[in-house]
Amino acid sequence: MKQQLQFQGKSFTLTLSDAAQRVLAARSTPLIAEMELYFSCLIRLKVRFREQPDLANTVKVMDNLHLRFRPVMTAQCDLNYEGDEPPLTDFPIAKPEAFVPHWLTIDYRHGELQGEFGYA
Repeated sequence: MKQQLQFQGKSFTLTLSDAAQRVLAARSTPLIAEMELYFSCLIRLKVRFREQPDLANTVKVMDNLHLRFRPVMTAQCDLNYEGDEPPLTDFPIAKPEAFVPHWLTIDYRHGELQGEFGYA
């Protein structure tokens, strides 16, 4: 399924594989697909799937799927951090609409939802 929608005031394309559609349709509670733009030493794009009852700052695109865009950063750049990743904090952006992604693709592979987003 490919769907054109408005997300945070911009045109946005959401693509769900058949497998992802089946998984989402079977859910009894909403899932948040959070598109995380990570600023640190490098920039990273990551989709996190959140099982949260708090749907604040999300956009509902289906009964069981909400989207959120979250720019984050670390307190310092540490390439030698020994853990999954350093603690994150929200990154205040003066014009967040300039950083809102253009597309999101969600698939279900190897027993879990996987997502990818981008700007081109």
